[in-house]
Amino acid sequence: MSKDMICDFCGKSVKEVEKIFSAENAHICNECIGTCSDIIHKEQLKKERAEFQKGLSIPTQIKEHLDNYVIGQEEAKKVLSVALYSHYKRIDKPIFKNVEIEKSNIMLIGPTGSGKTLLAKSLAKIMDVPFAVADATALTEAGYVGEDVESILSRLLASADFDVERAQKGIIYIDEIDKIANKSESATSGRDVSGEGVQQGLLKILEGGEVYVPVKGSRKSSSAETILFDTTHILFICGGAFVGLVKDANDSKDKKPKKMGFLTSTDEEFTSQEIESKDLINFGLIPEFIGRIPVIATLNQLSIEDLIKVLSEPKNAIVKQYQALFELDGIELEFSDDALQEIAKMADEKGVGARGLRGIIEKIMLPLQYELPAKKDIEACVITKSFINGESEVELIKRKKTKKEAN
Repeated sequence: MSKDMICDFCGKSVKEVEKIFSAENAHICNECIGTCSDIIHKEQLKKERAEFQKGLSIPTQIKEHLDNYVIGQEEAKKVLSVALYSHYKRIDKPIFKNVEIEKSNIMLIGPTGSGKTLLAKSLAKIMDVPFAVADATALTEAGYVGEDVESILSRLLASADFDVERAQKGIIYIDEIDKIANKSESATSGRDVSGEGVQQGLLKILEGGEVYVPVKGSRKSSSAETILFDTTHILFICGGAFVGLVKDANDSKDKKPKKMGFLTSTDEEFTSQEIESKDLINFGLIPEFIGRIPVIATLNQLSIEDLIKVLSEPKNAIVKQYQALFELDGIELEFSDDALQEIAKMADEKGVGARGLRGIIEKIMLPLQYELPAKKDIEACVITKSFINGESEVELIKRKKTKKEAN
């Protein structure tokens, strides 16, 4: 190698670098090779990121979508957004650079009416995938009267119009999961057909594997038509109230309530007890079951202010739905602020959260839905607090007659 040789890229001589590589009349030093390698690596990372995010909403976009349907629960929505994003990246790249990306099923813990089912359903809307809801209390261990755990997959298959490939990328929400906790200390003698046995039965489908699923019906039998169904890419979301769990944790001497999440000045600030896997195991869920649900999100009891927002702010808010129904009859429907406050207060007193709002409004609106379609001269209907409490009649605004009608 000539002592006068220089790098054609940076102009450094052989004395200034460790080594210069030559090919015909071209020369490049080791430092320039390292720089080129770094540039290529960064470009490759950009390409891989673009490929990962192809067709996916990033976590911030997922949360923005959830904000349109679910009021409050800021921390839970962030946790779910990250989990959903990671899950559907994993479907395309289950193994990346010899690293196997494990499945991240989700546990939602919160009181009745706090939005667990709605959150799960909204996630399915974001990804445009099949969605199915199952009640854990209806499931029983194989060999007992009730529904096999495989029946959950049958529901998902049906929601996908029996398109197996599409169903295998869907989302399943299992409600009342706390009701199958194994509380053997207080249980009566005999086999537990809806507790630990069901947890054991759910293990395989939660982790991901191939199972035979009945196409119709809730139980497998020798005569039933079945198909082979792979649950590897199904996202399972389990939900439960776990009554007493948070209270017990707060009462513990060696635990203090922790502020969860990455809160900013614009976020809803709240203090929430961080639920850990060992808390759920102490509650009665077996370690193997909890091991397959690594993501845990806690939902708060909705306040009266939250319930008022639930009534009117989301895209599919109950008030908006009723306004659309009345508009089809040519009637403008309004709810006064004190009326919304009263409805939210009634739901809060009953302890049913957002889930009870529809039942309360339906009871209020039924007489009006029955009578008003027959009244052709009504332009608007105003729901007030005094009407809800039975202290006055509903406010009806009559349509002004045209000159032709007046004559």
